Amino acid sequence: MSLRLTTAGESHGPALVAIVTGLPAGLVLDRATIDADLARRQQGYGRSPRQKLEQDTVEVLAGLRRGRTLGTPLALVVRNRDHANWEWGMSPWPPEGEPSGKGTKPVTLPRPGHADLAGAEKFGLADARDALERASARQTAVAVAAGAVAKALLAEIGIDVLGRVVTEALEQRIDEARAERDTVGGVVEVRAHGIPPGLGSYATKEERLDARLAAALMGIQAVKGAEIGAGFELAERRGSDAHDEILADADGTLYRETNHAGGIEGGVSNGEPVVVRAAMKPLPTLMRPLRSVDLETGKAGEALVERSDVAAVEALAVVAEAAVAFELARAAREKFGGDSLDDFVAAHRAYVERIPWRMR
Repeated sequence: MSLRLTTAGESHGPALVAIVTGLPAGLVLDRATIDADLARRQQGYGRSPRQKLEQDTVEVLAGLRRGRTLGTPLALVVRNRDHANWEWGMSPWPPEGEPSGKGTKPVTLPRPGHADLAGAEKFGLADARDALERASARQTAVAVAAGAVAKALLAEIGIDVLGRVVTEALEQRIDEARAERDTVGGVVEVRAHGIPPGLGSYATKEERLDARLAAALMGIQAVKGAEIGAGFELAERRGSDAHDEILADADGTLYRETNHAGGIEGGVSNGEPVVVRAAMKPLPTLMRPLRSVDLETGKAGEALVERSDVAAVEALAVVAEAAVAFELARAAREKFGGDSLDDFVAAHRAYVERIPWRMR
């Protein structure tokens, strides 16, 4: 049994859509809990006024009846409430009438650090908006909704996932950057407790849990680095100080006193909390734009200015939490299977009862 997520939608299009397949029947979902995660994603020091405008909420179009999953594809929708201002510019069909609102002019001045230029070159686009709308971090809204569903599933087997910012003095850095019309990035950490040994596999690189989590984090817009556990710090240590010794209680229950590995060894969870971090680059849209070249005329110019976030690091903590939760839920579905929630939970219970491990 495999859990899968497919998303669609553009930053200023009508809506963002997610299709989640592989959920067991009988999982109870709470709309307020999902909306709370969507609200968390929009909050944070350094965000633009647009976040207050959007006020994201989730809609369910399929796969749920009276709050319980049906075991069929779950269709989630997050509307783009600002689309009314972009209706002509982002119309799915050739628009009628005179141009009005936003997005009526083509984007020909790509932003350094964004997908504008690479997307335009890859797909042969005259208007970089055809690339930047999908490349935008706006699409993380519906991924957070899917992550909330994954967290509900993980909670059924005692797993909780939480992201947080670990960059020091972030607000001060943001204030200083705002004063200079600049942007900043930062580092976030996600911890998952209650993970049993045995999620993932060393059999193939595609099954390695650490590789999958790294890919999930690197797939988030603006993330340029990921690490598991002590990560790059381990490269500076000796082996005697890098690995987590295995100990046993009097009854034979195994445990560790350290967790430098971040809960994963050989691509497999080892029963310790899973700890991952992601590094976010400064946002590429600057109120003091960088130099660029007009793709239409070939002349020097300044990059597009479209939004005014100074930072979105706190939002990244929420998005990374959702991404890690979904990947862990996917690994758990592969391990424990089950068409119904009861089957899934029973398989998990039977497995952990035979593992002599003290989970944290």
